[in-house]
Amino acid sequence: MQPGDVLTVWRLDRLGRTMRHLVNMVHEFGERGIGFQSITEAMDTTTAGGELLFHIAGALAQFERRLNAERSRAGIEAARRRGKHLGRPADLTPEKIAHARKAIDSGEQSVTGMAKLFNVHRVTLHKALKRAG
Repeated sequence: MQPGDVLTVWRLDRLGRTMRHLVNMVHEFGERGIGFQSITEAMDTTTAGGELLFHIAGALAQFERRLNAERSRAGIEAARRRGKHLGRPADLTPEKIAHARKAIDSGEQSVTGMAKLFNVHRVTLHKALKRAG
């Protein structure tokens, strides 16, 4: 971009994720004589009022992201306290692990063979066997 150009984005968060990043970029644009506009937030940093609005909107956007992150963490922690399993379902049920242990211990099957049978990686089976004791 060249002096006199104006970078236009649909939303403020399309330019950067943190207030510091946004402020640094817009400051650098200003030093190079480049303006910045955000259509959704109706701001234009080529004016003093627009620059003020940019800083306020950026701070509010960062606040909203941090608030959402705090809510997510609190929700995850509450689910854990209620005993809810988070993440993917386990590939190996306790029954499969017991079956694998019996087949491996008896020499009927290898760890690799059982892993192929259960369609998991052998390391996954090793870890499950170790956790099960």
